[in-house]
Amino acid sequence: MAIFSMIAISFIGLTANAHTVAEQPQVVLTDLAAAKAVGGFILSEDEELGVATVYLNADQINLLSSLNHSQGKCAGFEVLNKEDSAQPGKVLRDLSQTHQRISFFKSALAPQINFNEDYQKLIDQASALELKKTVSWLASYHSRYHQSANPNQHVHDLKVKLNSWLRNAPWSYTIETIAHDSTKQLSLRLRIPGQRSPHEVVVLGGHLDSINKPDIDKPADPKARAPGTDDNASGSSNLIEALKLLKQVKSFDRTLEFYWYAGEEGGLLGSAEIAKEANANKRKIIGVLQLDMTLFAGSGQQVIGSISDFTSPGLRDLFYQINDLYIKSKVIESKCGYACSDHVSWHRQGYPAIMPTEASFKSMNKFIHTDLDLILPSSNFDHSNNFTKYATLFALVLGNSSIVIE
Repeated sequence: MAIFSMIAISFIGLTANAHTVAEQPQVVLTDLAAAKAVGGFILSEDEELGVATVYLNADQINLLSSLNHSQGKCAGFEVLNKEDSAQPGKVLRDLSQTHQRISFFKSALAPQINFNEDYQKLIDQASALELKKTVSWLASYHSRYHQSANPNQHVHDLKVKLNSWLRNAPWSYTIETIAHDSTKQLSLRLRIPGQRSPHEVVVLGGHLDSINKPDIDKPADPKARAPGTDDNASGSSNLIEALKLLKQVKSFDRTLEFYWYAGEEGGLLGSAEIAKEANANKRKIIGVLQLDMTLFAGSGQQVIGSISDFTSPGLRDLFYQINDLYIKSKVIESKCGYACSDHVSWHRQGYPAIMPTEASFKSMNKFIHTDLDLILPSSNFDHSNNFTKYATLFALVLGNSSIVIE
């Protein structure tokens, strides 16, 4: 590993706030190759991890966003807050230590789990037709872009719908919006308190925002149509449909938290703040599932991708056990680089996280981040329905056990 830190000077204070990303310079954490490609001022770098903290002007931010989106990455960079921007070397040292600690468990396996007939009966009720209705509703908004004129209408509407869908649930829950320093868009959190170990938390999440950014030399247009059907109405809807199934479960030993994150496409804005706060408060997060793009069977029906970089080997092993016992898809491991989705926010804070997704990274939907990310003949709701089952099983297996990863 080689880390080279440069002097943090006064301009680093110009970090993320509620303004448009393109309006001002930023300090971001991203792939080292991407940082060099856009000509950014590299503040610190880690050659072994292939990441860098880099100071970018407005044009470079737009170029970095376009470069990552053209490669199929959601965001592909994390906008750092004022505190982290002032100490870029420490950010990479902490990330390296966290990554080494998690990677140390590469040879370790998760505890062996057994087949549960009741779990199978529950996931067998997952409906591709109901999933399609939910995806269609979320994709009906002109845009869910975090810089749009009304970036929170869909957030408030989802909160209302969740309360309706979860009426008469056998367990209590709270649902709240979360305000952020880095964007005007709100995240949404639904919490189901655990009955035996409420301080232990299982997290399931997906980003709710969308973006239209087809041109590499132009910033995203806040007024452009951005349906975001696959990216990420699909993963967001899988979480909703999983909650509907979990209404049949009387209680959970551990607390479950479902998140619909704000501003992922703008640099993991919502999830980065949420995960950082969780770490600051020393919250015991048992595991994190991220669902981002589940609708396009690019590697084939019943073939899914599993992101292997910046994720937890132990938690991936548990996921593979769940798949082998219940879903029986073929799983292809692939890498997507740093900050390709919100799981990285949790990974950076030291929590075990995974991201199963629709296909291998190279075979994912090419229409994302455009106005053509619609329900198309290639949209496969039976394929996506498996991710509703994965989310349900993740909540059940981790939420009703004493399993600890790492």
